Amino acid sequence: MISRQLLLTYLYLLVYIVLSSGVILYNKWVLSPKYFNFPLPITLTMIHMGFSGLVAFLLIRVFKVVSPVKMTFEIYATCVVPISAFFASSLWFGNTAYLFISVAFIQMLKALMPVATFLMAVVCGTDKLKCDIFVNMILVSFGVVISSYGEIHFNVVGTVYQVTGIFAEALRLVLTQVLLQKKGLTLNPITSLYYIAPCSFVFLFVPWYLLEKPEMEVSQIQFNLWIFFSNALCALALNFSIFLVLGRTGAVTIRVAGVLKDWILIALSTIIFPESTITKLNIIGYAIALCGVVMYNYLKAKDARSSQTSAESITERAAKDLKTEKRSSDLYVPSEDSSYSIVGKNGRSGSHLDVIVDEEAPLIPSSKGLSSRTKPT
Repeated sequence: MISRQLLLTYLYLLVYIVLSSGVILYNKWVLSPKYFNFPLPITLTMIHMGFSGLVAFLLIRVFKVVSPVKMTFEIYATCVVPISAFFASSLWFGNTAYLFISVAFIQMLKALMPVATFLMAVVCGTDKLKCDIFVNMILVSFGVVISSYGEIHFNVVGTVYQVTGIFAEALRLVLTQVLLQKKGLTLNPITSLYYIAPCSFVFLFVPWYLLEKPEMEVSQIQFNLWIFFSNALCALALNFSIFLVLGRTGAVTIRVAGVLKDWILIALSTIIFPESTITKLNIIGYAIALCGVVMYNYLKAKDARSSQTSAESITERAAKDLKTEKRSSDLYVPSEDSSYSIVGKNGRSGSHLDVIVDEEAPLIPSSKGLSSRTKPT
């Protein structure tokens, strides 16, 4: 008989898949000139950021649901500002791609996310160039190239926008790991929105003023309050659902769910948007790319497990040494906060940081065990 906890996990995964697919299809429907006809991706992104920032402000400052973290001006200027800049860029370029290419092809291009993240991590020095992972990256890239070649309505501008957005998001993920997590700053979804959303809104204001404001003045753009409110609410709910799934399962599970979501989304997009046509080359190329993505996730999970095993062996060896030392002599036993102590208060190696970068999470810097430290959403 399935336990209640397992049922809740499946429910959270289902909610995540539905919300993630729904937000993507909703954005496409709103932006597409053939449907709602609101071809202003920067404006739509600013609406999302403004709404998310307002909700976070109310939850923190008015309703006191969570407390703000200790944020100094130096941390904000050196960490939050650059992360917000790349986050805003990834959303801007990603939403702009909906104007030129289909949802199905966008999902196929998103298979490049591990490639972009790995390359940015190598450039920033947070990862090493390994032969097995490099071969997987070539396999993923080869699959995406085949899929692109098989795309009937291939558009260079839309493809460039989407790939640029992918690399901006990859750099944002790496910067989150390098800047925030190394400073020991952990943000839950509400505090992430509180600090990052307003800053992203400010960054988007300049391109909006130069590119979309003049167009809004000369063309008649329809503005439906309910449409934009529900769209922004879905985007906010998606951010929270990712945190719930990560807390219940982990980054590997959410990646597997992401693969399932992609296939569902590709099938749904061809039904909802009839102009989206999938060819055999599309499917073959995407299947090849997904094989590389699955192998990449397996290798990263294997590395994480080996690192954890290594840390646990150091912990056990240290504890054994301390017991031996205590039996042989009662003159000195290091305290938990002693500078000579190898093991931290949580029982893990103090020098070991087991970080999992999750490309699905839009705002949350996810690390293993995050749910035990911060639990809001």
